[in-house]
Amino acid sequence: MAKGAVKKTFLKPLGKENPVFVQILGICSTLAVTNKLENTMVMCMGVLFTTSLSGFTLSLVRKFIPARIRMMVETLVIATFVIIVDIALRAYLPDVWRQLGPYVGLIITNCIIMGRAEAFALNNPPGLSLVDGIATGIGYSYVLLIIAFFRELLGTGEIWGYQVLGAWWTNWSIMVMPPGAFFMLAIFIWIVKGKIIQEAADGK
Repeated sequence: MAKGAVKKTFLKPLGKENPVFVQILGICSTLAVTNKLENTMVMCMGVLFTTSLSGFTLSLVRKFIPARIRMMVETLVIATFVIIVDIALRAYLPDVWRQLGPYVGLIITNCIIMGRAEAFALNNPPGLSLVDGIATGIGYSYVLLIIAFFRELLGTGEIWGYQVLGAWWTNWSIMVMPPGAFFMLAIFIWIVKGKIIQEAADGK
């Protein structure tokens, strides 16, 4: 693998092709789990694990997958890694697993993972697909973690269960509700897009 190709593959999902604030994918988990930073971190690790290993695995077997059952094979591979995540959480983090509820299982239907499998893993070598999966997981994760940080802080006055804001702070109840995730995501996209537009204007 050429270093230039690896660097380009790694950087794209972090910025210009970010799955959340550019492609607007994975919104269900953005709304569902970002009310607590701890839950968000666990979900992000699960998605990162799944995107990286499913992309790598599908790339390894891509030449042996009949076109007519391509989608079924992709779903089977992704589901296998999601089941591993689910079992590990149930065994080692049962409280977090219960709080996340069905959303761990729904990683299978996350359009980010299926999208990268279709667009990248089936057309590129395993090493590069692994890099793409890791970068996509990181690109997804840092957006959700930023949103979760502000939602938990403003909604409960806490970060990771520790009280940060004093008694003077009035919790914003909307931040722990789904509309709070919409607002935070919209603000994040507005800031990022504004910066991109400004940089493009300065470049001219």
